[in-house]
Amino acid sequence: MVFDYTTPSEKEYSRGFEERLGPAMTYLNKCRPHSISMLNAVKHFKSHLTQLPNDITDTQARLKLKEVIETYIDEQVDKAGEAICMFLNNKLGNDDVILTYGCSSLVEKVLVDAHKKGTKFRVIVVDGSPWFEGKEMLRRMIKHRIDCSYVLLSAVSYIMREVSKVIIGAHALLSNGAVMSRAGTAQVSLVARAFNVPVLAACETHKFCERVQTDSLVFNELGDPDEMISSKSSAAKNWKSLAHLTPLSLTYDITPSHLVTVDQTRSYTLMVDSHKMDFIT
Repeated sequence: MVFDYTTPSEKEYSRGFEERLGPAMTYLNKCRPHSISMLNAVKHFKSHLTQLPNDITDTQARLKLKEVIETYIDEQVDKAGEAICMFLNNKLGNDDVILTYGCSSLVEKVLVDAHKKGTKFRVIVVDGSPWFEGKEMLRRMIKHRIDCSYVLLSAVSYIMREVSKVIIGAHALLSNGAVMSRAGTAQVSLVARAFNVPVLAACETHKFCERVQTDSLVFNELGDPDEMISSKSSAAKNWKSLAHLTPLSLTYDITPSHLVTVDQTRSYTLMVDSHKMDFIT
């Protein structure tokens, strides 16, 4: 879009492009609500867009914005992931049993990097309906020849007694320290707390959000209600004919800060239990 846009003769590049960007973001939001990381990325992009000189040429503006985008990806995504992996790999030891829920690309990177460094551990992938994203996580672990097991969310209380650490990904880290992640994460963290198993949350800083939530009902993304209905359940398949029934498919849930031992970001570690912030280099 940056390279396709041409400034009209009566407008500045920054103002004209910002007007073109608005409808594009609206269209994407209709397809699926924007994630926190997307909103932060757009905010960062717009802040640099508005700082462009009035007399800048289209070619210069394109190259400048391309550099802004590439730098953001490099610093906020790639290097942030590497820093988080470096820290969490030091937390993993031989004979550890790591439990993770769903499929997080960052958690996958942490586990794969630790495996390549020679750390001997076992992974338990917990999965839940209706998306069953844990199956993809299981495939990725097997691809790298990591010893792993697969259980459903209903069995997490049974399997937790074997676990030494829980590592979860995050959709967002809210300003009150709560972790917004795939629905089911809060239940896993609650069971881990009951068994005194530490919960490590991996979250890059571009997923930070100033919003405060104490539950998942105030604000959430709604999934397809039909995905909640099993094809084998003939009684529930006709839910659309019931005027006062709508299956509620929540995409994310909120894990309170007291259920998370460590929130690991690129630049610092939030020790939630002791309310202590340790900066790492």
